[in-house]
Amino acid sequence: MQNEFFNHKLNITRRHFLGKAAAGIGTLGLGSLLMPNLFKGEGNLDQLPLGLPHFAPKAKRVIYLFQNGAPSQLETFDYKPTLTKMMGEDLPASIRNGQRLTGMTSNQTKFPLMGSFFDFKQYGQSGAWVSDLFPNMAKIVDDLCIIKTMNTDAINHDPALTFLQTGAQVGNRPSMGAWASYGLGSENKNLPAFCVLLSRGRGNGQGVYSKLWTNGFLDSTHQGVVFSSGEDPILYLNDPEGTDKIARRRMLDKLAELNHLGFEENGDPEVQAKVQQYEMAYRMQTAVPELTDLSKEPDHIIKMYGPECLVPGTYAANALLARKLSESGVRFVQLYHQGWDQHGNLPNEMPLQAQDVDRASAALITDLKQRGLLDETLVIWGGEFGRTNYCQGKFTKDNYGRDHHPRAYSIWMAGGGVKPGIVYGETDEFGYNIVRDPVHIHDFHATVMHLMGLNHEQLTYKHLGRRYRLTDVAGNVISGLMA
Repeated sequence: MQNEFFNHKLNITRRHFLGKAAAGIGTLGLGSLLMPNLFKGEGNLDQLPLGLPHFAPKAKRVIYLFQNGAPSQLETFDYKPTLTKMMGEDLPASIRNGQRLTGMTSNQTKFPLMGSFFDFKQYGQSGAWVSDLFPNMAKIVDDLCIIKTMNTDAINHDPALTFLQTGAQVGNRPSMGAWASYGLGSENKNLPAFCVLLSRGRGNGQGVYSKLWTNGFLDSTHQGVVFSSGEDPILYLNDPEGTDKIARRRMLDKLAELNHLGFEENGDPEVQAKVQQYEMAYRMQTAVPELTDLSKEPDHIIKMYGPECLVPGTYAANALLARKLSESGVRFVQLYHQGWDQHGNLPNEMPLQAQDVDRASAALITDLKQRGLLDETLVIWGGEFGRTNYCQGKFTKDNYGRDHHPRAYSIWMAGGGVKPGIVYGETDEFGYNIVRDPVHIHDFHATVMHLMGLNHEQLTYKHLGRRYRLTDVAGNVISGLMA
């Protein structure tokens, strides 16, 4: 009986062997095409291979329309008629409940309540309240998921910006886009996975800086690539005068050889990252000029975004460019629009800021939707914290400002697996404290990662002896936001 068993096992014809082997080799070949990074055999084997989500994603890409400086939720989406009724009265101490203040209002003895200078109306089937400052966003409100209960740990701009972008208020941590690049890679080998666009509004601005789109301790291939509004969208991308493509290619090949020798000698992975960056820059020379040429967009698209979309460096131009980058496979596009820091003169400054962003933000949603891309593209609009319900400094009804408020503020999300046409969470009648469904920064990060098919607790990187992640040691996925 035993001999019969071994004879059966050894009775394998050449045709049988080759047939089985061909199926296995074919499967490996297909896998190497679909998920090339999984088959490279490089890097730490206990890390998630690039391009391989933990589960089926709802959003393939993210466009983050970051409103730098913190737009007031009380003049955007959180309508509070009580503040108008109690205009000028002092904020009850029981509501403030000893919250720490910034140095700009810590010397105030009175905190006069300040209703919005602008009217609100309800729109869409959701009945969401939207300020008159945003008539175009109001038209698409049923595509939006408005979150009124965002909250953060930071009360000043620098730590709040850093916290929202990297999950930590200080330190060399990777930004959201860098984590997305690390976890998923790019869908287009000729473009970076993470691109950054900058614009400047007409209000009081807060600066932005490279640590907001840093790769942190990840390989430098994951850092955000900044597009400029100048003649060269990417600095040093074009060949120097007197250099042609053939010479450029030869130079890069020789440089790669030297770098590989250096890597064999010292084992520094950043050397390999530099080689990849040089190659990416070479491939981008063909892809970027065509992408950044907005003049070829059809007239109805230009009309939708507004004539400013043909002016490089404007918010409208960057919103249109964000669509083109996302459509071309860029995983994470971060747009920073500065000018929302209205500590004073809010009734005069904020309408200018709103005018800069309202039309183009709504156009982006409409544009993605009509192209069939909104369902797989997550769009986010909002700032780093909110604004106080009381007036900063001297109280006047037609010229006031608001200080920083981390306890509750509003953003919106659209597409990419979030519920459309809902308002999530609620603040008290003073717009000061959250009374239902809070969303902390860590929860926000966890939810965005989840929508992209990434488990925020498993997307980690070992650095200095511990495993780091975007959400640190906290964060919950907010299922109520997801379709």
